[in-house]
Amino acid sequence: MARKVHVGIEMAMSGDQGVSRKSSSKEKLKKHMNVIGEKARRFPNLLWKVGREDPRRVIHAFKVGLSLTLVSLLYLMGPLFKGIGENAIWAVMTVVVVLEFTAGATFCKGLNRGLGTLLAGSLAFLFEYIANESGHIFRAVFIGSAVFLVGAAATYMRFIPYIKKNYDYGVVIFLLTFNLITVSSYRAENVLRIAHDRFYTIAIGCGICLFMSLIIFPNWSGEDLHNSTVAKFEGLAKSIEACVNEYFNDSAEEVKINLMDKPSDDEDPIYKGYKAVLDSKSIDETLALYASWEPRHSRHCYRFPWQQYVKLGAILRQFGYTVVALHGCLLTEIQTPRSVRALFKDPCIRLANEVSKALMELANSIKSRRHCSPEVLSDHLHEALQDLNTAIKSQPRLFLGSNSSQSSNLLALAAAHARQQKEHGVSLSSFKTDTSALLEWKSKRASSERSKEAERKVLRPQLSKIAITSLEFSEALPFAAFASLLVEIVARLDNVIEEVEELGRIACFKEFNPGDDQIIVTCDKTPVDVTQNHLPSHPAD
Repeated sequence: MARKVHVGIEMAMSGDQGVSRKSSSKEKLKKHMNVIGEKARRFPNLLWKVGREDPRRVIHAFKVGLSLTLVSLLYLMGPLFKGIGENAIWAVMTVVVVLEFTAGATFCKGLNRGLGTLLAGSLAFLFEYIANESGHIFRAVFIGSAVFLVGAAATYMRFIPYIKKNYDYGVVIFLLTFNLITVSSYRAENVLRIAHDRFYTIAIGCGICLFMSLIIFPNWSGEDLHNSTVAKFEGLAKSIEACVNEYFNDSAEEVKINLMDKPSDDEDPIYKGYKAVLDSKSIDETLALYASWEPRHSRHCYRFPWQQYVKLGAILRQFGYTVVALHGCLLTEIQTPRSVRALFKDPCIRLANEVSKALMELANSIKSRRHCSPEVLSDHLHEALQDLNTAIKSQPRLFLGSNSSQSSNLLALAAAHARQQKEHGVSLSSFKTDTSALLEWKSKRASSERSKEAERKVLRPQLSKIAITSLEFSEALPFAAFASLLVEIVARLDNVIEEVEELGRIACFKEFNPGDDQIIVTCDKTPVDVTQNHLPSHPAD
């Protein structure tokens, strides 16, 4: 009877476990379905956001669709298919690979593909002619040797910096075409006709891509580089002004807590301002490379010094590193009291505003393609810098520690250390004479070792803070770091101005007129992120 009761209890428990498992699996499935449904609801908004950020993306998508439709006519129309045959697929592949967002990128890849195909075909025909004059066995050996030598030499040339930068895609296409023609010529017949048809279809695909990129709503890499440089100046100006205003905000401690609680830096407006500058090296070099391939499309019909934009971007990154350090002063553990910061609020805010105005003037001059104002560093900037210097000199006690307070702090630290040793000290004699205490110590040893690690984690930050306070830091020392970074920004501003003037001289910007300084550049419109417009390439097609 007891055994039956026991079996019944086990069956009931197993039944409860099965029900709980089914309910948990249903809850997980329901949760996954809710996540998928939420993503499906957000997808239309994501599509709208991508097109609203840069409407040129929508135009580019239609251009690619139209190009693929035109090149598909080689298959769909009977007369065209009879003339070209199965090789029409190479035209479709060319459109998919070559057509890029900007005209310079399309022009670069189109010419690389055309030249690579032409050179590979010519070299393959030369080797084929030599191989035909020999026997069947020597022909196989010759073709294998040619494939090895050409493949090794072309791959080694890809490591040359100039070729890697400008013609890497062309070398890849050269290798692909040469191997296809050379190897297939050993077994197939009419290789010459196949190569001709393939070259014609690739030329048709490249022609359609160039037509769409240069004629139908063209997007210029040079203009993107120019506009991104302007946006970087505006972002830095916005970051500096917002950073200084936030540092002297009345609720500075609340601002620090809010900044620390943010899940992502992308939500911080200060970080957004200088992020584009820090991440600009690769995109600047890519845009400058593609811009050098573009035809002279400007009304003045002369080539812009795109590499000078790259140099200016490097100077801006050096300038941006100081802004990053200035932003870090808002998040430091040791902060100057608000009462002390209030003594220097006015000159610092004025200085930041003048630096922002100078950056906005430089952005305006580049945007208008004119030289910057001779008074880009106004007298108000020097006055604000002088006022900050005077304010710091007027409060010498804030930046100098007193010897008496230092000695008292050291004595307090020594007393606390002595008390800690006294409380946690151990008498060795008790261990030698009292065996019962030894046994008790052994029994408690395991539990005490486990608690030591937790105590270390708690005491470590406290000891660090005690050590820091014992060094007698003045209350104004964190502000001294902030003020020195602000002065460093002013010093580095001279380098930025010199580089902008050099750009205007080389690019033949128009001269500055006194009425031009009335133009105001605003940052209300979100700048276009050109890094999202260049899709990843897949050259091994």
